[in-house]
Amino acid sequence: MAIERELFLKILEDAYSAYYTIVPQENAELPLVFRGDYKKQDERYWLTKSVKIWENETGEFAYVFAAESFTPELADKCIAFALEDGLPRVKPHKNHHHTDIKVILVADRFDAETKKLVQKKHFSKSYHFSLWGFTNLLTAAVDLNEGKARANREGYALEKFFCKLFDVRKEEG
Repeated sequence: MAIERELFLKILEDAYSAYYTIVPQENAELPLVFRGDYKKQDERYWLTKSVKIWENETGEFAYVFAAESFTPELADKCIAFALEDGLPRVKPHKNHHHTDIKVILVADRFDAETKKLVQKKHFSKSYHFSLWGFTNLLTAAVDLNEGKARANREGYALEKFFCKLFDVRKEEG
């Protein structure tokens, strides 16, 4: 059972809006729907807040692209745009742990070549020999006709997330 793209994008935006700041995007060249920004800061202290034991900051920038179908060239352009736009947003410092750049491609169908490109895509950057954290690229291709998602090695959790979204949709329908 195929899900309509617009409905799925609304479900996806609602799911991300719980934890992410949704930034609507308009790009004439690329089918970018929205960007989601997430930031989390943890700290532990002893007896009083002025005696910090440690402090940790993580973040994520999620770029959601949607089209009827993606060619390998268009998918590569979308991933390159997300890296180009997301890397300057990362502000490494001594308490920075990691910031992920997540690229989600939603389409009615994907050809095998594009799925393979998305699964093989890899990018990682460390700051000051990882003492100031690192950045990884997570990519996923969501095929609405099949009701399945494919992701690269770093984005394996995205496959589980999209399986849950598809399962919830099947239960409702």
